[in-house]
Amino acid sequence: MQNIPAGAIQLRDDRIKSSWTVEVNAFQLAPVPVTKALYFSLMPPWAGFADVTRVPIIDVSWNDAIHFCNVLSRRSGLNECYSVTEDGACVECNWETDGYRLPTEAEWQYACRAGSDGYRYGELDDIAWYEGNSGGALHEVGKKRPNAWGLYDMLGNVWEWCWDVYDPDVYGSYRVFRGGSWAEEARGCGATCRRRSHPTFRIEDLGFRLARSISR
Repeated sequence: MQNIPAGAIQLRDDRIKSSWTVEVNAFQLAPVPVTKALYFSLMPPWAGFADVTRVPIIDVSWNDAIHFCNVLSRRSGLNECYSVTEDGACVECNWETDGYRLPTEAEWQYACRAGSDGYRYGELDDIAWYEGNSGGALHEVGKKRPNAWGLYDMLGNVWEWCWDVYDPDVYGSYRVFRGGSWAEEARGCGATCRRRSHPTFRIEDLGFRLARSISR
């Protein structure tokens, strides 16, 4: 996990021409998205599955990602971040505990930019797998240039689930995902590009990355 310093980031919603500033506490973020190797090592019925590759896990719902975070926390001797009702309809996060969780949207964008202020932290072909160079397929994590904070694949390869609800008044429980993917056009691979999906949906170019809170 990489240590991300505290700071502030401006988010925006181009649909409603709105922007807002969020203070971000120091936290930790994984240098790469969760891989098939890590995911299948813990999640039944695939434990011990032969295809233990270093490509990002895909076709995982937001709910799947939440469950994985709790499983990994328990296996690592950490406290679970998420409390989930029996029917799965309500998920709460304990931001003070030491377990694994999804980054918030503000944390994700702040970490992606890594102190820069542009749409991207480098030339797209140097930092990301996207429609123009991916050959229509996933790639192993960590093969492109990282940002200034040592984070790889923040743009391209796979979209990444975030904690936040996109717009509850319009889209209900739909959650935010960020970053672009191997199948995305160049214009969709940028620090401020926001997308959404239902927390039960699984998508072929959508995965996730692990975060942890730092005790204050």
